[in-house]
Amino acid sequence: MDSLGQSEQRVVWTVVGSDIGPLLLAATGDGLVNVVFHATGAVRDRALDGLAARLGTRPVEAPGSPLLSEAVRRLEAYFAGLARDFDLPLDWSLVTGFNRRVLRELASGVPYGSVVGYGELARRVDRPGAAQAVGMAMGANPLPVVVPCHRVVESDGGIGGFGGGVATKRRLLALEGVLPEPLF
Repeated sequence: MDSLGQSEQRVVWTVVGSDIGPLLLAATGDGLVNVVFHATGAVRDRALDGLAARLGTRPVEAPGSPLLSEAVRRLEAYFAGLARDFDLPLDWSLVTGFNRRVLRELASGVPYGSVVGYGELARRVDRPGAAQAVGMAMGANPLPVVVPCHRVVESDGGIGGFGGGVATKRRLLALEGVLPEPLF
């Protein structure tokens, strides 16, 4: 307990290999709280520093933690083509307001193997004309892959941007059968 008698939240993390490179997974007692692409060296360290600042406690490396084990299993199954959804408890504490509404709609309303336009997602959360704000919400997604921001594309057929890089977005969409396997 801290000096105010409140329980300090425990945050655990691990890095797992995937078809799109190393992913940092972090979880609290409420669920998976963060997924970070390219999680080696400075990227990993910055992510952990950011989590410590935002959650008020230093994340502890705990690869075998029960808080992480199901997320690791689900991601492995996803990349092996054996899982189409994650069905995990998620800790939404790193996202608020409009961004949370958009990401929750994305998580529940855009299934594996499908895509949605930025404008359509804006309409779904009763904010027609907010396509650019939806794009910003995608860029702020603390749970990429699990909350599938890679499934959000431009209305003109363009792939759009992606925090993990466009090649990673293409690879995820190819895995889900939306695009042919990218060459790289």
